[in-house]
Amino acid sequence: MTDSMQAQDLVDRAESGQGGAGRWRTGVRRAILVTSRPEPWRRGLVLAALAPLLGLFMLLHAKIPNWPGNLGSLVETFLPWFGLGIPVLLAGALWRRSASAVAALLLPVVVWVYLFGEVLSDKSRPGADLTMASHNVGAANTDPVGTARDLATSGTDVLALEELTQEARATYENELAKAYPYHSVLGTVGLWSKLPLSDAQPIDITNYGPLAGTIRAKTRMGPNRALRSVVATDHGPLAVYVAHLGSVRVNPRAGFWTGSRNIGVQALGKAIAAEKNKQVVLLGDLNGTMDDRAFNDITSKMHPAQKAAGNGFGFTWPASFPVVRADEILVRGVELKSSWVLPATGSDHLPVAAGISW
Repeated sequence: MTDSMQAQDLVDRAESGQGGAGRWRTGVRRAILVTSRPEPWRRGLVLAALAPLLGLFMLLHAKIPNWPGNLGSLVETFLPWFGLGIPVLLAGALWRRSASAVAALLLPVVVWVYLFGEVLSDKSRPGADLTMASHNVGAANTDPVGTARDLATSGTDVLALEELTQEARATYENELAKAYPYHSVLGTVGLWSKLPLSDAQPIDITNYGPLAGTIRAKTRMGPNRALRSVVATDHGPLAVYVAHLGSVRVNPRAGFWTGSRNIGVQALGKAIAAEKNKQVVLLGDLNGTMDDRAFNDITSKMHPAQKAAGNGFGFTWPASFPVVRADEILVRGVELKSSWVLPATGSDHLPVAAGISW
């Protein structure tokens, strides 16, 4: 009788004469017995090789070049979802009964937890002095009245709206007037507030760059997609920026096309860097996630609300099955207390909210 047969015989004898605790111990012994054999370690070597590659891919995402087709930015936009490769590889490892593949999965698990484990914890705290919300209400929204009423009952003190159409603007102004006595709309973005607003100014985030000064007024792109205003609070003036950055596209020729959005990021980053007010908030549909390297100019100066004070990823788009957090609230000079996602409206985006204090 071979050594493995003798070990199996001992396990069988032990299992036949023991209760529940004994069976548990027997199960452990069986696992040890199985992994002590050479065969499980020789099976599934391809899966065993893919697991550490997945871990390194997620860990070194910043090293992935953006050429061609903004590949690095595309990976970072959906970076948390690469963790789905872990259960897929685990299923393959169990099917192949490969001990080596199961062991190799430790690296991607550790990397994913290192990158996103803290995101899943609840970091919210009570005691916010001011609450604010942002919502891309959607140009194709068929129920602006219902959307406006839902937002009015959210209880937030400051409300930013993006993708306002000329047809729907009056509806939002009328429906929000009672809850928010102060408001300013410039182009397709607007700001509503329970506290006084002042100094509303447009920010050109579409005609920006080295050649922007050579563009004639008649050929400039419009309408306005960003604004800056000042909210008068009990703790002093709060500079509030509202922005709807350019859309992004994925197609075979251009890859991850982010041209107009990245121009807006640069323009917005420059405006915020030059902002003299110490307390600053940015709200809007940024058409990207804060993991994307394209937002480094902004995230180096401001703190994303969901990462600092949220619970979970806070995905917002598409509203029917959110997979990315395209809508964001970022702050500078104030303390984030909470961050959450509001219920769906008639838009294809979910609204986001956050609480801050001084």
